[in-house]
Amino acid sequence: MSATLTPPPHTGTDPHPRRWAAAVVMMIAALMDLLDTTIVNVAIPSIGRDLHASTSELQWTVSAYLLGFAAALIVSGHLGDRLGRRTLFLAGTAGFGLASLACGLAQSPGQLIAARAVQGVLAAVLMPQVIGSFRTLFQGKERGAAFGMYGAVAGFASAIGLLLGGLLTDADLFGWGWRSVFLVNVPVAAATLVAGALLVPVTKERSARRPDVIGSLVLAGALVAIVLPLVHGRENGWPLWGWACLTAGLLSVAALAVFEARRAGEGTVPLLPARAFRLPAFSVGVLVQLLFSVGMQGFFLVFAVWLQAGQGYTPMQAGVVTVAFSVGGFLTAPAADALAVRYGRLVLGAGALLMAAGFGWVWAAIGDASDAHTGAWPLAPGLIVAGAGLGFLVVPLVNVVLSAVPADLAGGASGIFSTAQQFGGALGAAAIGTVFFGHTDQGLTQALDTAMPWVTGGFVLCAGLCAMLPRTATSDPSGPSGT
Repeated sequence: MSATLTPPPHTGTDPHPRRWAAAVVMMIAALMDLLDTTIVNVAIPSIGRDLHASTSELQWTVSAYLLGFAAALIVSGHLGDRLGRRTLFLAGTAGFGLASLACGLAQSPGQLIAARAVQGVLAAVLMPQVIGSFRTLFQGKERGAAFGMYGAVAGFASAIGLLLGGLLTDADLFGWGWRSVFLVNVPVAAATLVAGALLVPVTKERSARRPDVIGSLVLAGALVAIVLPLVHGRENGWPLWGWACLTAGLLSVAALAVFEARRAGEGTVPLLPARAFRLPAFSVGVLVQLLFSVGMQGFFLVFAVWLQAGQGYTPMQAGVVTVAFSVGGFLTAPAADALAVRYGRLVLGAGALLMAAGFGWVWAAIGDASDAHTGAWPLAPGLIVAGAGLGFLVVPLVNVVLSAVPADLAGGASGIFSTAQQFGGALGAAAIGTVFFGHTDQGLTQALDTAMPWVTGGFVLCAGLCAMLPRTATSDPSGPSGT
């Protein structure tokens, strides 16, 4: 009986007979997180009305998830290597389902924010096990196909997340309204948990070192300390405690990096490997990833609020408008890796400039709009161009940067990239959201018009930084490593 419920450990020498079934199960679980990153944005105005949430509480609804994910991601990957990925995958899946249930049942903004933070932590427990298992279960061309499936599902999720959020909110199934965007995860998590127990084999790294759990707690506190004053500073008049908190957070990250560098080789895996950050290509690449995520998450948060509260769109209509962005991404993503192998940083720089130009078009279009309902067609061309830039910038970014990183640092460097993505999203919701909500007394169109220079300027800066990346990428990427 136990042999039926627990697949035998995979040694990595022979292909596991149920590897593709296991991969499908793990991708379904990963899809919950990939969707949850964007699905909530369209529901934000409905959440605000129903729970009487303040603007800072709405920002935390987005940022809490991303901060929880960023804080736990690196250490969770190391724990999976050491303790077994299957165990953490099942625990993360079960916990994510329970946290989603708590989100759906929340009766106050505080309850929802707390549940979102837990949901983000458990997503971070779940996601690295998918990538780590793929590396172990597949070899050669099969590994490429498996990671290709991962990339396709990730692109699919980003394309439909906003649309699905609008559909579920508008459908008001069983009178749940916005709660459906969280409750839909519960049956998916339950089914995946059962299938995972039956099909996902045990994999681990025999030589894996002990993860730095205490360091991860310090990192988590530092990230929260950086975002907290950005969310609450405006409504409190930017007090001294906010600046002190921000400074303490930045200094804590720096101190953690220095401390880990000094005790290198003492048995724990560093969260912030100093050797990687000494490489200019890696440091610049992390900054590009961070700025990209700031602009993306910040834009779609305030854009969703503007469409619904300012322009009178329903959640479903708002989701449909954003499909134009996904269309642009689908046009360029298939060719991005091959172009990056040939032209390297030029492709990424062009992608960043296209994103700046596309969001600049949207900025010009909203400048011509009033606070009455306006059509989607003036916005669509800009969103398509920005989405096309996304494909050129993000798809090959990890490969271009990691081509300059030694092989023994590739795993840790990839984890830091994913952490930068999640933290950048939290930072974007906090910073750009603060600019937007700080000007809503002048009308939502004026508020968005004030926030858009920060979005477009960030991508122009990304384009400049891309000039410091390696000239070319490798032609044999090892696959994604984050969300």
